[in-house]
Amino acid sequence: MRWDRDISFKNAAEIALMRAAGRVNAEALKAVRELLKPGVTTADLNAAAEEVLRKHGAYSPFLNYGQPPFPGSICVSLNEQLVHGIPGDRKLKEGDIVSVDCGTVLEGFIGDSSFTAGVGEISGQARKLIEVTEQALEVGIAMMRSGNKTGDVSAAIQQYVEGQGFHVVREYTGHGVGRKMHEGPQVPNYGTPDTGIPLRPGMTIALEPMVLVGTHRTKVLPNHWTVVSADGSLTAHQEHTVAVTEGDPLVLTLP
Repeated sequence: MRWDRDISFKNAAEIALMRAAGRVNAEALKAVRELLKPGVTTADLNAAAEEVLRKHGAYSPFLNYGQPPFPGSICVSLNEQLVHGIPGDRKLKEGDIVSVDCGTVLEGFIGDSSFTAGVGEISGQARKLIEVTEQALEVGIAMMRSGNKTGDVSAAIQQYVEGQGFHVVREYTGHGVGRKMHEGPQVPNYGTPDTGIPLRPGMTIALEPMVLVGTHRTKVLPNHWTVVSADGSLTAHQEHTVAVTEGDPLVLTLP
């Protein structure tokens, strides 16, 4: 894909539809977050999200996406799993950290967001990792202003995360989103200021810091989907869909 050629600018009505999809997505993630306790399976989390989507007449863009087809409506990634964890019979344990990524298609438009949270009592390192990843997303959102470039967003995320002693992934990025789950522009979590694609009103981007404790390197498990840290260290993932406007950035996936 030429990311600079696949940018879809949204008008006010289309952004309102994406905001509606984003609210449903936030509700699904809230239902999942409320289930995070020892003994719950990752399939239980998937079922909770699917119930919310069905209630609103929505569906997941993740289910059956790609090759091999992704078998879940959400991604559930534990501990060293960074992204694209497949829901199944694995049970949550005290001290786990869980990253949940959810997408919602409603009236033809997509909301995409994620969070990382702990199960019961978690380590101090895990708490700091989650806090840094959440703040990295806020740092990135603050740069999502017309006149900036994608490299400004990327560089701000990288500088913040590395300044806290953690690492940002290289192989996976934020991306435009709208009628399709992956549109332009691509927004990595590392970069150089004043480079990349200029941000303009009407762009809608899923911004998603992916942060690792021990290394920026990753590998993919034999299931062809789940991405883990190369050294087995903890990871976290935080995401919102954000619209560039004439003024402040507009987060579309808040409750």
